[in-house]
Amino acid sequence: MKLLRTIRLDASDDFVFERAAAHGEWAVSGAFAFWDGDPAALTGKARAAFRSGFLGVASLGWSTLVEIVEASADEHAAVVDALAAQLVAGFGAPDLDQARVAAREEIGFASALCEHPVGSLIAVHRRLDQGEIREAFRTLRPRPGLRPVFGFVAGDDPPADDGGGETVDLVDLARERRP
Repeated sequence: MKLLRTIRLDASDDFVFERAAAHGEWAVSGAFAFWDGDPAALTGKARAAFRSGFLGVASLGWSTLVEIVEASADEHAAVVDALAAQLVAGFGAPDLDQARVAAREEIGFASALCEHPVGSLIAVHRRLDQGEIREAFRTLRPRPGLRPVFGFVAGDDPPADDGGGETVDLVDLARERRP
C-alpha cells in the first residue's frame, strides 16, 4: 500500500507556516483542521496552511509537498493510531474508538491520492467555495530522460568552495539540449 510522507526540498516551510512539519512525517490532507473555524477569516501563515498545506501527523505541522511512498500494514496501523490520538488530544474527538474511525477515513483519503508512482510529489490547493472546503491536488513527477540541474542543500550558510565541489555551466547545459 502507498501513503504520503512530508518532504522538504528547502527550508521555506519554516517561513510559510506557523509550524512546519518535519521531513518524512506521515501526512494527510488536513482539511479537517479548518472545519470548526472560518477559513475566509484566516490571514498570514494560517491562511497559507489552509491554501496549500498538508498536515504532518506527528507534529501537526504543515508541509507544502508530500511524497508518495510504500507503507507496510504495520506502518498503516501505526499512522492510524497516531492520527486518532491527535484527534482526541487536539481536535475534540470524544474517544479513541471514534477517533480511529475518523483517522481511518482520513488515511484512506490520503492513500487514494497515491495512484501515481512511488516518489511522485503532490501539492494541494485548497479554497472555500460557497461555504465548502474544496481541494485540488497536483502531481509532480520527474520527466523521463531529464537529469537534475541542481539540488537543494539545507543549512544556514552557503558551503565554502574547497575547490573540489561540482560546478554547473548553464550555457553548456543549454547547448546540450539543442538539436
